[in-house]
Amino acid sequence: MKNHYVKVKSVKKITHDVLQIMVEKPKNFKFKPGQATEISINKNGWVDEKRPFTFTNLPQEDYLQFTIKTYPSHKGVTNELLQLKKDDELIIHDVFGTITYQGEGTFIAGGAGVTPFIAILRDLQSRHEIGDNKLIFANKTSADIILKDEFEKVLGENFINILSDKDAKGYPQGYITESFLKEKITDLSKKIYICGPKPMMKALEEILSSLNIAKGQIVKEEF
Repeated sequence: MKNHYVKVKSVKKITHDVLQIMVEKPKNFKFKPGQATEISINKNGWVDEKRPFTFTNLPQEDYLQFTIKTYPSHKGVTNELLQLKKDDELIIHDVFGTITYQGEGTFIAGGAGVTPFIAILRDLQSRHEIGDNKLIFANKTSADIILKDEFEKVLGENFINILSDKDAKGYPQGYITESFLKEKITDLSKKIYICGPKPMMKALEEILSSLNIAKGQIVKEEF
């Protein structure tokens, strides 16, 4: 697949450290909800610095959108994205990703790991097929919850948050445990979608195994 040079249409912060970037959509460009691409910045010193980011818009829309957690202290690509302006150029590379919707179930995300689920849930909502899908979202603080209002509107009581911060008022506090999942997932025969930091993914897979959830039920990114 050839590289696509696309102009930035808009950049805005949607949390204290998360950007929503909208760019032009190349002609005949295709992806499935949940998939990602590698992006680099068309600027001296950054063209070869590719990083993976998930599409968070719907495939039929006439633009591409990315929802990106930034790390200014790293002085890397995401810090450079914070400097983006309208009409700057990004380079879009190959489309990849194994997280696609495979049936009703529970989505479990940690932090920016929620991004593959944004387009999937938006797609289901657009087709009036949100059903009894749930999202369990783990973050440090309430300020870190990406698209909190949208998820609450779409999922209602099926949007479940857990915060690791000790001062997390009004939310379950701690980390995702076996007992927490047993309480929140009422039907363990449905699909389980997981995405998050590597330590979280490892812990989740161990928990799901102890709950006798078959590997075939689990949808995750394969690298």
